[in-house]
Amino acid sequence: MSNTELPRSVDPHRMAETGAELEGDIPLSELTRFRDAVLAIPEGGLCRVGLVFSADSQRRRIVRGELEADVELECQRCMTGMSSTLRSSFELGLVSSDEKARQLPSELEPFITDGDAVDLWTMVEDELLLALPAYPLHEREDCPAKSELEALEPGSGSDELASDSDDKRDNPFDVLKGLKTTKH
Repeated sequence: MSNTELPRSVDPHRMAETGAELEGDIPLSELTRFRDAVLAIPEGGLCRVGLVFSADSQRRRIVRGELEADVELECQRCMTGMSSTLRSSFELGLVSSDEKARQLPSELEPFITDGDAVDLWTMVEDELLLALPAYPLHEREDCPAKSELEALEPGSGSDELASDSDDKRDNPFDVLKGLKTTKH
């Protein structure tokens, strides 16, 4: 990908008619919704983007894209930071209303535009948010919580402690056993 900044907005009609291709970067610090959804963005962090505009046989404006961005997420196992590279490939139908969005074929995700302009940065930000993992986790062997995880594995000794404490608890069915043996 190139080292140029992706334009904020373009005319999707003109871009689709000419089959335009755009490559560029977006500063992650400018994408406030995304910035708030991650633990940290590396200094000078960029989202690298490639977009191809086209029109299908029904004259629908389509944009196909790929993006990549390095960020720091919070591991849900140990609650510490972890480096991650987000990647996404997408295919969007550019529409002007919710009704037109419902008319798109299922393989196209809708992106609602403002008439003669499409906000590329918002489009990319939406795709970055969708690319975030639901539960980011370090690889098990790299996680700072590795020792705690190993303590929970079978045969690690923690099972023995659990079974000892279970033996000391009263079994609620012991009362029923006693009733069965005394009744004749």
